[in-house]
Amino acid sequence: MRLSSLADYAVVMMSAAARHCGGVRINAALLAEETGIPLPTVQKLVSKLSAAGLLRSVRGAGGGFRLARPAAAVSLADIIEAVEGPIAMTSCVENGKHDCGMEGNCRVQAHWPVVNNAVRGALAGVSLTSLSELR
Repeated sequence: MRLSSLADYAVVMMSAAARHCGGVRINAALLAEETGIPLPTVQKLVSKLSAAGLLRSVRGAGGGFRLARPAAAVSLADIIEAVEGPIAMTSCVENGKHDCGMEGNCRVQAHWPVVNNAVRGALAGVSLTSLSELR
């Protein structure tokens, strides 16, 4: 399993945003400079993360964005799902998906939700607070 580049960048961005928390707004240009992520990518991710309720943006002079909730209340799973959608190890774990050619004969399909829940649980157990700690 490998995260997409966008999900990886979103984690890096959210970690940087968490280090600025305390009511201070940051802008996309500052975040791009601080993280090394290209500005257009930062802008795209700010939009996705805002839509998911992880960032709150303020327009106008002195605008920018900040975390929508405390870093301790944001998990790695929240960030990944904001960018990639629901965490699903296989397509048969996703609700309503029935596009597997082996579905009628598969003996492991019933076990994938257990694996999927374990992976999601592990990601949900990592808070943005722990990701943003400087080492």
